[in-house]
Amino acid sequence: MEQNNYHSTFSANITPAQAYNDISNVAAWWAKSFKGKAQQVGDTFTVQFGDTFVAFEITEAIPERKVVWHVTDCNLHWLKNKTEWTGTSINWDIASKNGITTINMTHIGLTPALECYENCREGWDEHVLEGLFKLATTGEVQTK
Repeated sequence: MEQNNYHSTFSANITPAQAYNDISNVAAWWAKSFKGKAQQVGDTFTVQFGDTFVAFEITEAIPERKVVWHVTDCNLHWLKNKTEWTGTSINWDIASKNGITTINMTHIGLTPALECYENCREGWDEHVLEGLFKLATTGEVQTK
C-alpha cells in the first residue's frame, strides 16, 4: 500500500461489531442519498450528492475486522476526469485492544497526484473523522 493514499484513523470506546455496523450504516454518517446495501461481499450501493455519485461493490468483508468498498463507477462532476475514483478502493480495517476499537480507513488510489485530492481529503476528513466518529461515539447521525 502506497503511503500517499488518503488515510484516516480514530479510536473509540466501542466494540468491533459496532464499528463494523457503523461503517456499513453509510446514510447515517456520509450520504443521506444512499441506495443499496453495504454489509457483505457482493453488496452494491451508491451515494449521491447532487450531480455527483459514486457506486461501490463490497469485495471483501470480515465482520468486526475489515470491509473493502471497490468503486465501480462515479461522476465527480466538478473534475476534468469525472471518473477519477473508478477503480479505487476504500479499505476499512478494525482492530480492538483493551476495550478501545480503532478504525483505519485508507482510500487506495486517492493520492496527491489526482485533481480531486485536496477536496476529497477534506470531504473524507469531515465524513470519517467527524460524521462516522460522532455516530460511533454518540449514536448521533449526520444531518447534512
